[in-house]
Amino acid sequence: MKLFGTDGVRGEAGSFLSAELAMKVAMAAGIYFKKHSTTNKILIGKDTRRSGYMIENAIVSGLTAIGYDVIEIGPMPTPAIAFITENMRCDAGIMISASHNSYEDNGIKFFDGHGDKLSSDIEKEIEAIYADNEALQNAQATAKNIGKAKRIDDVIGRYIVQLKNSFPREISLKDMRIVLDTANGAGYKVGPTVLEELGADVIVLHNKPDGFNINEACGALHTKDLCEAVLKYRADLGIALDGDADRLVVVDEKGEVVDGDQLLGALGAYMNKQGALKGGGIVATVMSNQALEDYMHSQELKLFRSDVGDKNVLEVMKKEKINFGGEQSGHVIISDYAKTGDGLVSALQVLALLIKTKQKASKALRPFNLYPQKLVNINIKAKKPLNAIDGLDEKLKELDANNIRHLIRYSGTENKLRILLECKDSKTMNFHMPLLVEFFEIALNA
Repeated sequence: MKLFGTDGVRGEAGSFLSAELAMKVAMAAGIYFKKHSTTNKILIGKDTRRSGYMIENAIVSGLTAIGYDVIEIGPMPTPAIAFITENMRCDAGIMISASHNSYEDNGIKFFDGHGDKLSSDIEKEIEAIYADNEALQNAQATAKNIGKAKRIDDVIGRYIVQLKNSFPREISLKDMRIVLDTANGAGYKVGPTVLEELGADVIVLHNKPDGFNINEACGALHTKDLCEAVLKYRADLGIALDGDADRLVVVDEKGEVVDGDQLLGALGAYMNKQGALKGGGIVATVMSNQALEDYMHSQELKLFRSDVGDKNVLEVMKKEKINFGGEQSGHVIISDYAKTGDGLVSALQVLALLIKTKQKASKALRPFNLYPQKLVNINIKAKKPLNAIDGLDEKLKELDANNIRHLIRYSGTENKLRILLECKDSKTMNFHMPLLVEFFEIALNA
């Protein structure tokens, strides 16, 4: 049974992600972390989904059953878990969240004692332990060796200090009006607090989670309310987080969403001019627009590409000794301040850019024009290996002959095929996309 996708274990809560599965995964992970234990403590945080209670209790049961002590800190952003895990010297950290998915889903993400996401090799090792019933049975503690759990409610202060330290001390947000959409998610407390403490006039949207409204018509994937509010309140900037606050989407003062690749380009060039960019370039994924790469070259910087997933972005950043990278979708990693995508750290850097350059967001955050690009998601019955689909090679050769850049991949968390096409000639791209969609719908759903 394969447990891990592109970002932890994720699925419908109560069916795939049952209490039993969560407990066994926690036990398996705990057995692995015991091999490298220094403090015998594991931290657990979650977003605002109702199912988080069930999964949290199951994970606590699994970890204490094998002798681990558990610290529960309640709803907090994913990047906060990464930071606090290292800050509190825990052996590992666990975040219960399905990120941008709707409330029916949930997930389990793991961090090591340094706040880093686990490598694929470690995930495979945990899966192997999960499948070994004898190992799970033998690891269970008895008597005084059974672990204990406690809840701590004041660790949010540590993360707030970390966020504020990422913002330049010589400037403030006192002249900025910001609309913040917290997606009824994990950033609903910390997001407004940080911006207000730095002096901003903050209008907050969707900050009343009820266990079921996380990401519902709000947040990073649904920006209609945010765009309208920016115009209504004449704000300087709109900021949208997703359910676990590791993703950022920005809306300019005109009420228009800034493309994620343009945001990466603007921030990368700004950091370079400030002398803060390391490694002579930035990292983006294979999904990013070719115009971003061309813009980086115009700034005498390199663009390194990784596979999709902020974990993969970070691996290339480490390999190339680069401190900035991200995904078109809004995961932005500034490794001087965060070990994973952090919507609030990234938002503060955007605000610093606007203040220091004295430019409106509509200009400062769009330093280049994008090439026409189209992404289509197809619901599928089964994830058949792409190289086993008859006729696909001919389709791809036809795209290449028409100078259409293409990326075709399965979602790591859903039963979907993602088709990305990009071409300087939009008519050519729009002609070929429906033909390709029809081809895959027949090949994968027949």
